[in-house]
Amino acid sequence: MSTTTDHDTATRTGPASQPDPARVQEFAGRLFGVLSSGSTALMVSIGHRTGLFDALAGLPPSTSSSIAAEAGLHERYVREWLGAMTVAGIVTHDGATGTYQLPGEHAAVLTRAAGPDNLASLLQMVPLLAQVEDEVVRCFAEGGGVPYSSYARFHELMAEQSAQTNDAALVDKVVPLVPGLRERLQRGTRVADIGCGQGHALNLLARAFPDSEFVGFDFSAEALDVARAEARTWGLTNVEFELRDVADLDGAGSFGAVTAFDAIHDQARPATVLQQVAAHLEPDGVFLMVDMRASSDLDNNRDIPWAPFLYTVSTMHCMTVSLALDGAGLGTVWGTELAQRMLAEAGFGDVEVKSLEEDFINDYYVARR
Repeated sequence: MSTTTDHDTATRTGPASQPDPARVQEFAGRLFGVLSSGSTALMVSIGHRTGLFDALAGLPPSTSSSIAAEAGLHERYVREWLGAMTVAGIVTHDGATGTYQLPGEHAAVLTRAAGPDNLASLLQMVPLLAQVEDEVVRCFAEGGGVPYSSYARFHELMAEQSAQTNDAALVDKVVPLVPGLRERLQRGTRVADIGCGQGHALNLLARAFPDSEFVGFDFSAEALDVARAEARTWGLTNVEFELRDVADLDGAGSFGAVTAFDAIHDQARPATVLQQVAAHLEPDGVFLMVDMRASSDLDNNRDIPWAPFLYTVSTMHCMTVSLALDGAGLGTVWGTELAQRMLAEAGFGDVEVKSLEEDFINDYYVARR
């Protein structure tokens, strides 16, 4: 027998519960905007991957045929892509001459020459994450997670993203965030990178500080192969890469410095990893943890323009890869407050949170025992 009262039914279905038509239309318009923006994101990703933005940046107003020739691509595809870029307001189009141009202000955030300001590279995340939608939908019903192996190009894309910032700022701006670290690296110390991926950051440090020794840990053999290949190409003899679950650093020795670049929040056992870092630091050692800038309180994230992206990346990657390993599922938006608390619980009594102008999306945690 139903326990719903007539009053309850009236409350849910009566005139007072009818939606406001004007607000319905306004919200529908917002969703169409989301659809349009998502479609544009996909086209921007294609423009980056095909080199079309880089080709356009060096051209005067040009026809689709000229642009296709410059980029070495098929004109029919380029013309349709230019149509999408025109209606999105990314390139300009002169109907009288049939020419297109990429404004310099747009090129400043869409080309590889833009370095860390290149947002076209970041928009590659949209099609990458869409590839695992079916698997994530299954997890909503069945639990568990999506394994790293399901993400084609993930290490490649993350390496590209981090390289843009690290090439521009790691040695000259990130290292100086940690008092005394540059001098320590110059004198010679032992450094570990947790979840090093393709190892570009560690190779940059090894090249800049030849008197120090560097070791990168990751559980992706494919990523480590790329890291070792770059080290060989650069002629580095003071860096090595080891296949390892960083929740267990037994036998790794002690370190004067440990780094982790956007690697802690998607660990299966992040608390254990932080404890292992603290346990393997020298008494006066330092842990530099780079991770997403956000609050642990959902309501405090409402005013972050890219917060929907952070929660999407968490759902579609960072949280689910952890859950696939029966992990904590901490997620991308674990937030500054929880990060500081977990660092304290791991044994770090001195933690400073810093920022870098070149990196709007991350915080830099300088932690000592």
